[in-house]
Amino acid sequence: MGTPTTMPANSAQLVKQLRERTGAGVLDCQAALRETGGDLEKAIVHLREKGISSAAKKAGRTASDGVIGTYIHAGAKLGVLIEVNCETDFVARTDDFQQLVKALAMQVAASSPPPEYVRREDIPADRLEQEAAIYRAQVKDKPPQIIEQIVKGKLDKFCASICLLDQPYIKDTAVTVGDLIKQTIAKLGENITVRRFTRYQLGAS
Repeated sequence: MGTPTTMPANSAQLVKQLRERTGAGVLDCQAALRETGGDLEKAIVHLREKGISSAAKKAGRTASDGVIGTYIHAGAKLGVLIEVNCETDFVARTDDFQQLVKALAMQVAASSPPPEYVRREDIPADRLEQEAAIYRAQVKDKPPQIIEQIVKGKLDKFCASICLLDQPYIKDTAVTVGDLIKQTIAKLGENITVRRFTRYQLGAS
């Protein structure tokens, strides 16, 4: 991130703004602003990167508590049930966790196309092979090394479209749903996972 600099004269106000926008602690905000020379936007990125990094360390911990969240769209023709797990009942009852669950349920409801799986690892291997075969047939006249690059890119895009964690978050498309979860993990200090969800639409099979 470069050589740390002294805090700018209006550091207290910057720390306040950074806390409001990220939810990070005072010391973390001060450190981020020092690292970025008082640049608020760079400090937000710095804290996000730090949060995602610390969240990754918690990803292996067992999450066996949590809640089942619901979302019913206006008109009651579309609804979602989603199970989101954390490590303790204490965290499950916090406003931050409850807001995350609500946001995830709304994401499933609002996405077009709607997600079919939680994460890429959930997609059956034969379905991925079938998609890859279609993409290869579409570019069969290109050089072999180019074909594989194109197929990989198309598969990545396909997976992102049907996997909840890879989708752009509907309220901030600069981050994915997976990033949103990691930010909450960093804030609450517990592993959080989406176990399953079901999307109901009136008249759909």
